[in-house]
Amino acid sequence: MEAGDEARVHGPSDLHLHSDHSDGTDSPAAVMAAARGHGLRTVSLTDHDTTSGWDAAATAAASLVMTFLPGMELSARHEHRSVHVLGYLFDPAAAEVRALTDRIRDSRLTRARTMAERISRDYDITWDDIRAHAADGATIGRPHIADALAAKGHVRDREEAFADILHPQSPYYVTLYAPDPVTAVAAIADAGGVPIIAHPAGRGGILSPRVIGRMLDAGLAGFELGHRENREPGLGTLRALAEERDLIVTGSSDYHGSGKPNIPGENTTTDEMVARIIALGTGTAPRWP
Repeated sequence: MEAGDEARVHGPSDLHLHSDHSDGTDSPAAVMAAARGHGLRTVSLTDHDTTSGWDAAATAAASLVMTFLPGMELSARHEHRSVHVLGYLFDPAAAEVRALTDRIRDSRLTRARTMAERISRDYDITWDDIRAHAADGATIGRPHIADALAAKGHVRDREEAFADILHPQSPYYVTLYAPDPVTAVAAIADAGGVPIIAHPAGRGGILSPRVIGRMLDAGLAGFELGHRENREPGLGTLRALAEERDLIVTGSSDYHGSGKPNIPGENTTTDEMVARIIALGTGTAPRWP
């Protein structure tokens, strides 16, 4: 962060928003408009495993007089548990980050095709039906299958599709490749980015102290504690750890357009924490209005 940039940071700030370049329903520009409509001043587009929406989002944010922090939500897995690592201000061309995201996207596409083939044996749905629900350049995944199922009348909405046909215990389900969270954190940190665990105290509880310790050693900068999925007592445990280690704490909406009920700005990040993220990130620069 350049000298004086601290004074340029203004909230409210929401650093976890998704577009139709991953599993959101709005274009990057529409996501920025929704954020501004809810009074936000600083935002980050954090699509899953892709940075393809950065330029469109940054252009829209600038036109709306908002600061844009380039970001991404990197998929990881510890044992049987999904772990999402938010990365801010990293270099998207860094070799390890590119290798991970390329492998995850290839796996997601292969999984989607295999699941679509299995589902089509029992439901009237084709690969073209599914592709019609994905934006240009987006990696097709389960949300797009869910949208196609809903359009065909097989389910009411995404929520019903994920609770039944697309559930991990469904016979149609296929496992997605994901690196372990320590590898994900290290890749973002090595690319000059700032890694933050997304919604780290959800229904499954928090990661073990051993795994969190390894992530901290790899460069983990903090936790997204302001999120509707977080639960006690894990939330209190992580809050105490963040205070003890002077970690970054964020709050975000995890907005997905009509794909989820989350509203931009329902949780926000303080100006102080945004400034700390900008000070740590060296891989790419914020886009100031």
